Formats: sequence, C-alpha cells, structure tokens
Amino acid sequence: MARELHITSIENPRIKSILRLRQNSRQRQRGGLFLVEGVDEIELAVSAGHRPVTVLYAPDLARRQLAIAEGERLSVTAAIFRKLSLRENPDGWMAVFKRPSWTTEGLTLSQNPLLILLESVEKPGNLGAVLRTADAARVDAVIVCDRRADVYSPNVVRASRGALFAVPVVELTSQEALDFLHQHRIKVVAANPNSGEDYHRADLRGPIAIAMGTEDAGLSDVWLKQADIQVRIPMNGKVNSLNVSVAAALVLYEALRQRTS
Repeated sequence: MARELHITSIENPRIKSILRLRQNSRQRQRGGLFLVEGVDEIELAVSAGHRPVTVLYAPDLARRQLAIAEGERLSVTAAIFRKLSLRENPDGWMAVFKRPSWTTEGLTLSQNPLLILLESVEKPGNLGAVLRTADAARVDAVIVCDRRADVYSPNVVRASRGALFAVPVVELTSQEALDFLHQHRIKVVAANPNSGEDYHRADLRGPIAIAMGTEDAGLSDVWLKQADIQVRIPMNGKVNSLNVSVAAALVLYEALRQRTS
C-alpha cells in the first residue's frame, strides 16, 4: 500500500518539484520524469504498463477514486492542486511517471506498416491531436523528427487525451528515420501543398510513413527530396494550409479506406 503524505503549503519542496516538471522541458528530460493529469489519462498510462512514481490528489476536488497501489501518494489542498493543474475544472488527480524510452528496435511492425512521421512540429496541441488520430487509426508508430515540442509536456498529454500511452512514439533525427524506413522498405508519403497528386488519387495501400511538417514551412527538403510519393490536399479557399493534425487525419484515413476497400 502506498504511503500518504498530506501537504498544505505551496512552498513545499515536493510541490515545487512537480511544478517544475509541469513548466520546464529540461527538468523533465534531466530527471527522466513527466506529469500526467486526469483520472482517465492516468488509468490509460497504467493500463499500458507504466507505473507512477508519485500520485498526487486533492480530496476536495476528486470526484472519482483511483485505485493505484504503486508510488508515493501526496494529498494536497484544492488551492495547491489548482496551482499545479492546467485544467479549468480539474478532477483532482495527477501523477508523475518515468519517461518511456521507445526505440526503433523495440517496435513491432505489422505486415503492412502504416506510420505517421512529424518533422519539427512545435505546437503541443497539434502533436497531441495527431497522437489521438494515430491511436484511433491504430498506426504502427509515430516518429517525431527533429522535435521542437516536448513529446512528454503536460500540454501534449492533455491534448492527446492519453493516446500518448497507446501509440509507440519514437524520437529520431531525420537521417535516423530515413535509415529505419529504408531498412524496412517503407515508402515515404510526403504532404506538400505546393505539388504532388491529390491525396485520394495516390496509392497508399503498401507500407508507408505519412510525413507531415509544420503549418508555416511544411516539410524540409530533406524529406521532400527523399519522398517516394508527394501528395497534396486540395485547397479551394483563400488560406493555403490546414492544421497539421487535420491534414494528417485526412491522409491517414484515406490510406485506411484504400486498405479496406
């Protein structure tokens, strides 16, 4: 049974440490830890095999019980929890977990692999939304190249609604990713709003990695030059780009449609 410590001061060193995990990417990387808020998200993490180091809850805010025996348990006031929370209406639960260390060697690819590759995506909300789509579509993995957003930031965890724990996420350089894809004979389908064929006309039935870049610059030449296929999403309005999570969902579900039709 986890031991419980009751904390009533925001100046408590344990609370300050958790606050730094929420605010500071370097702190998360240096300590190998990250913060997960919400009963559903914590339960998804635990069901995926992750074990909490610390579980923190506010009795006055907790509307549901969380039956987890692992980890130290901290009981805090509602005021302290709200200081730590990113939510307008927190449910009174958060936990500290060790950062997963996915590698390409640890991936189990299906017979007809389908992956999403994200290059230099900088907005945590977009990254989290892509992870939700990746989980819904049951992709083999998400590869994050030359990252600008911390995969394990609380904002990514929140935006992914826990999908971060349901999909393998591997962080690689672009060259490492290219080597991995070539080794497994996985074609690169590069989204390019300026050229390529309409995405619903391209052949997306074989082993592919759908590569997406940032909204402002798109994919770099590294990926455009190495792409086996370039696809575009028709844009008939005055704005020439879609949110990267929307674009990823469109191409991904077209690939699923082709594979099941």
